[in-house]
Amino acid sequence: MEPNSSVEVVIIGGSYAGLAAAMSLGRALRTVLVLDSGQPCNHQTPHSHNFLTQDGETPAAIRAKALAQVLHYPTVQVVEEQAVQAEKTPAGFLVTSASGQLVAAQKLIFATGIEDLMPALPGFAECWGISVLHCPYCHGYEVHGQPLGVLGNGDTGFLQARLIRNWTPQLTLFTNGPSTLSPQQTLQLREAGIRTEEAPLQALHHKRGQLQQVVLHGGRQVPLAALFAHVPFRQHCELPLLLGCTLTESGHLQVDDWQKTSVPGVYAAGDATTPMRTVAVAVAAGTKAGAFVNHELLAL
Repeated sequence: MEPNSSVEVVIIGGSYAGLAAAMSLGRALRTVLVLDSGQPCNHQTPHSHNFLTQDGETPAAIRAKALAQVLHYPTVQVVEEQAVQAEKTPAGFLVTSASGQLVAAQKLIFATGIEDLMPALPGFAECWGISVLHCPYCHGYEVHGQPLGVLGNGDTGFLQARLIRNWTPQLTLFTNGPSTLSPQQTLQLREAGIRTEEAPLQALHHKRGQLQQVVLHGGRQVPLAALFAHVPFRQHCELPLLLGCTLTESGHLQVDDWQKTSVPGVYAAGDATTPMRTVAVAVAAGTKAGAFVNHELLAL
């Protein structure tokens, strides 16, 4: 089928990484279409931190300001629509939107993020991003010195508990069942004043996402201000995989130092590519992806 339109670059995903890539390319006078499904993974997070000039701002406000600035560049177009298909062509790529529009592009950038998979624990999903937290650098300062918890076991739980201990002396590691910590790890945690709780979690009591207590099997309650946890995830968009992009062992899109995927002409940036889930890292990666896509276009 013939495309309805043609641009030099299609960016799939219009949050921080995608808009940063669009700004780099817009300033390089490249024609760009950004397709965004409007499903950011941080939609519940009340405030964003650890991003210079925007510390404490809401994620939506940062995105709105970024969008307004990106649209200042006349060669950039942003469409609030999902990309449903992407295929390789002799000239580059053909992207299909949910409304059936076909767009030809020489290069693709995926900034599609990941989808967190919540455990079947009452209250967990409602607290995610508010008081059940994944990143202490993003949210640890706001709860420092208060009773905190870490949900984890074995080596992962041990390392996360040691990290979170930096923010509070009142810390409990919840192994959610029998501990798989080594004797040496158990001793180190005890010496650091970190309590280990093996009883399975039954529920999280909260008020509008703000954690009040962790309820353990049998009904015992442990008051907490926040619980740090890592959850499984999957790629939010399957199109990179359908194009043949390689995943890392952790399930992220594999990229090189210039944000190139394993498929020529396809770049990726943001949470889909790294466990470092911060606005600052996403913006940096998107900026780099846009710049190196422009360099690749110079050779065409």
